[in-house]
Amino acid sequence: METRFYLQHQGFTLDIDLTIPDQGVTALFGPSGSGKSTILRCIAGLEKAKGKFVFDGNVWQDDNTFIPPHQRPIAYVFQESALFPHLSVMANLNYAFKRRKQNNHEFSLDKAIELLGIAHLLDRKPAKLSGGEKQRVAIARSLAVNPKLLLMDEPLAALDVARKREFLPFLEKLHDTLKMPVIYVSHSPTEVARLADHIVLLKEGRVQATGPLNHTLSRLDLSSQMDEQASVIIEARIEQLQSEWHLAEAAFEGGSMWVRDMNFVIGSQVRLQVLARDVSLTLSPDKDSSIANTIEAIIEEVGAGDHPAILLVRLKIGANFLLCRLTSRSFHHLGVSVGDKVWAQIKSAAIIE
Repeated sequence: METRFYLQHQGFTLDIDLTIPDQGVTALFGPSGSGKSTILRCIAGLEKAKGKFVFDGNVWQDDNTFIPPHQRPIAYVFQESALFPHLSVMANLNYAFKRRKQNNHEFSLDKAIELLGIAHLLDRKPAKLSGGEKQRVAIARSLAVNPKLLLMDEPLAALDVARKREFLPFLEKLHDTLKMPVIYVSHSPTEVARLADHIVLLKEGRVQATGPLNHTLSRLDLSSQMDEQASVIIEARIEQLQSEWHLAEAAFEGGSMWVRDMNFVIGSQVRLQVLARDVSLTLSPDKDSSIANTIEAIIEEVGAGDHPAILLVRLKIGANFLLCRLTSRSFHHLGVSVGDKVWAQIKSAAIIE
């Protein structure tokens, strides 16, 4: 997807030029007011901006063309579910199904109902649904139109913490199943960590960085702006379980980590998020420590943190990266520099599956 938009509106300027992958989940990530939702509305044709948008080789907008929203093969999931209150769940789904489009991403209504776990809700009216259930129905309704592109604008924003935890596994199932590209707007690091393959970092209407999730998040120039929320994502595979301690070993290229066992099955794929603040460095593997995970790493880059006393260290572990947030004093006392071997200590409790 080629995207070039320029928009000025009430003091806000959107000025972007980027290419979005045509598969997987791309997260538009940034603080409130950075332009995330505006980009989504421009892609959908709900907002007019100067520029160009090309999807699957077809021009949806340029100087001479503007395809109206109802002719674009998209589905749009808003923060609020926007279900028809007078219709049952099944009737809401059928309304969308009757308007479905034919394309190469055939997605059956039964499959949407199964994936979103809403079979037991089909006879209910929206007033009888929880916030999380409404959003699951809203996504199923969006898939029922058989779109080529799914746009999601902070679909968890209206949910409380408990409902978000309940809802995220359904989004993960969609991530693993959908063949169509998804553009997902969020300002939640946890949502991005669990769902995204590609990330576009935005600030004040401009793109700061874009690329594969882990490589982009591990960039020091960007991580320093995220303060204590700086983190990386590692794709891993469950290798063994320790039922006595309720732990699971998640292996990846370059090492492995012990994480809390969330009823994992050996061989299953998991995604690990490691916060820079939960990584420390040592010159040798320490066997007499309460920290469960110690992994050999190479110092690849050192940069300034968010305070003069703080440094951020980028570590390479096989094909993966870690970030370590520590004081300049601690780094100086270690006597290490770029290219040196160290051991990264990671608290297993700080890893989010």
